[in-house]
Amino acid sequence: MVNLKDLIKDPIAGEEYFLKGNSSCAGCGGEIAFRWIMKALGKRTIVVAPASCFNVTIGLYPKAGPTIPYLNMAFAAGAAACTGIVAGIAARKKVDPSLEDINVLCFAGDGGTIDIGIQGLSGAAERGTDFIYICYDNEAYMNTGTQRSGGTPFGAWTTTTPTGKKQHKKNVPMIMAAHGIPYVATACSAYPLDLYQKVLKAKEIRGTKYIHVLAPCAPGWRFPTENSIEVGRKAVQTGMWILYEIENGVMNLSGFSKNLVKKENRKPIEEYIKLQGRYRNIKPEEVKTLQAWVNQQWADLKNWIAHQFS
Repeated sequence: MVNLKDLIKDPIAGEEYFLKGNSSCAGCGGEIAFRWIMKALGKRTIVVAPASCFNVTIGLYPKAGPTIPYLNMAFAAGAAACTGIVAGIAARKKVDPSLEDINVLCFAGDGGTIDIGIQGLSGAAERGTDFIYICYDNEAYMNTGTQRSGGTPFGAWTTTTPTGKKQHKKNVPMIMAAHGIPYVATACSAYPLDLYQKVLKAKEIRGTKYIHVLAPCAPGWRFPTENSIEVGRKAVQTGMWILYEIENGVMNLSGFSKNLVKKENRKPIEEYIKLQGRYRNIKPEEVKTLQAWVNQQWADLKNWIAHQFS
């Protein structure tokens, strides 16, 4: 695993592709994730951002945050737009070989991925479009006022679930794995080096690559901005968020999650949810329901790993 000191000295990773002074909220997990994603991809990258917080946080021209081509896109059209860009580059490469190493990235929120954008994403994956799709998941429609999404976890408050959401989170990484694409991974903004390494790997793989990043949101999750990293780490340490990779159908736990296969190594989810005001009204029996769901997610993954070579 590369370390921070080495990255600072690296000519690509040491550069910032998302500038200071952008209009992200303080402690934004999505902003942290995007900075590290771009450190892995470098300047020869075209970014498509469907409607989300990141249509706002980039700022207005001529004082925009990104230093790379960045296209704001309609909610449902992120993956479709990337398909068109990839096709255009492929056509142009016939007369301009210098376009060979351009990365195409769709950087979308959970609303634009899990809900509104999943049709275009599924279509791109079925076609095998050669691009990277990264969902930064802050678990609600944060840009428009914290409405529930398919990524909102059970028991969490939003403006449209004032007594707590009654459904569990949609498992989009597994939906994408079912498409048979060559690379699927999960990551968390609180573990940037793990995210960085996964994006580097995805960059070298041909075909559709999907990475799902947990991105804690201080205003939406109701925690102090300085606690963003702590909240993200607690999500992983309690097993609420599992770090893994699926390469050509082969599943492996990664990062800190490799230490949590045994249930006793995982912290109780109360240590995670107590940090967030969005769970302030969750009932004890709902905590048990959520813990049971977490345990089942781990059981399913361990069963996959145990039987994939049998």
